Parts: sequence; structure tokens; C-alpha cells
Amino acid sequence: MSHTPVSVGFLYPGYSAEDDYPEYQRLLGDAVTLRLVHTLMREDAHRVDALLDVGGTDVLTPGARELRAQGVDAVVWACTSGSFVFGWDGAAQQAQAVGEAAGVPASSTSFAFVHAAHALGLRRVAIAATYPRDVAERFVAFLTHGGTEVVALASRGIATAAEVGTLDSGAAVDFVVANDHPDADGVLVPDTALHSAGILASVERELGKPVLCANQVSVWEGLRLAGATPRDGRAGLGTLFETGRAAA
Repeated sequence: MSHTPVSVGFLYPGYSAEDDYPEYQRLLGDAVTLRLVHTLMREDAHRVDALLDVGGTDVLTPGARELRAQGVDAVVWACTSGSFVFGWDGAAQQAQAVGEAAGVPASSTSFAFVHAAHALGLRRVAIAATYPRDVAERFVAFLTHGGTEVVALASRGIATAAEVGTLDSGAAVDFVVANDHPDADGVLVPDTALHSAGILASVERELGKPVLCANQVSVWEGLRLAGATPRDGRAGLGTLFETGRAAA
């Protein structure tokens, strides 16, 4: 990691696993500042109509402007379902609007998964999704469009982000490990409402392959956009950060 100070901003919907970000900042060290702004969630529901509202430009623009005032170097819309539900082109337009409001490069967690999978050379993946299956299938379509083959999809069927945020680490680890696939190069765990900082080491140790979680890839994507992707080992941040291949 460069020692030049860098600040990355995150637009985070509601309240569920936002405490992941201070933990990631601790692991990254003093040269990184992760700034988080909570965005409006009129209805907490893993339904397509509610997710389209959560990721609407009218909802994200005020937060992006707030991050602009804080002087961040890049911004990530830290919501997987609230980005991929728009489809590839819609998610691209969403990120562009956030970037214009923030005045810096911007992306979303959905694109972060695609870029992280490519950086690690993951061609075939399994997905352990907390969402209902109809929502999870939209993530499959998004990844497929981005050039990553999905060989297995598991859906836990949780209806709200708030409920996902209450899953303890043991339940989260068990869910991810149980839904690996022998043909998968890695396992993807969408949903920024799921606490991930405390489980990455456990699941990667048990599976013996890379695991990408939503808040983890969001942080990585923000650093990538800011030109500060770590190139040295970072214990606790998963293979994405630890191997150095994440600098690809």
C-alpha cells in the first residue's frame, strides 16, 4: 500500500453491517480513511421494486454530494442488490451519476465483484446469497454479463437487510462453506448487510479458495479507483488483498 493518504467514500443503505468499515480501515492502516454516508431506505425489503427505489438517483445524489464536500478520492455505492437490480447498463448509469455528483471516480459493489473476480482470475464461481432467489438470479445475470460463469447458486431467502445484519459469524461461515462447489474457483457472497470482516479468514481457511464478500470488495474497489490498491500482504482482508494479485 502506498503511504500517500487516501480517502474513499461509501454510500451505505440504512443500518446493518456498517461496522465492517471501521474494521477494514483498522486492517488497512493509517494511510487509508474510509468515510461512510448512510442513504435513505424507504422500505427495507429484498424485492425488486424496493431495491430500485433504494438505488435511485434521487436517493444517492445527496449522499454523493456530502462525500464530495468531505474531499474523498473515490466513491462506491456499497449495495450489491441496489445496483445489479438495474442491470448492467442501468448500474453503469447509476455509477456515472454518483461520480458526477461526487466529482470523483465512482463504482458500485456489483461492479466491484466483477472486477475483483477478474483480478483474481476467477473464471467459475459459486454464489452464496442471502437474498430471495429471484433477486439472487439477477446477480447471476450481472456476473454472466461481466464474463464470470456461475456454476452454483444458493439462496438463503432473507427478506430484509436488517435480518441479514443479525446473522452471527458462525451462521454466516456455515452458510458460505455449505454452498461451495467443487467446480468453482471461488465463492462470492453478495449483500453489504452481511458482516464479512470477521469471517473471511475462517471461510477461506475451510474452503481453501478465495472468498469475495460485499463489503470487502467495496473497499477494494474504492481503493482501486483511488489508485491505491494494496500490493503487499494484508492479513485479515482475504485473498483479494493478501496475494497482491488484487493489483491487477
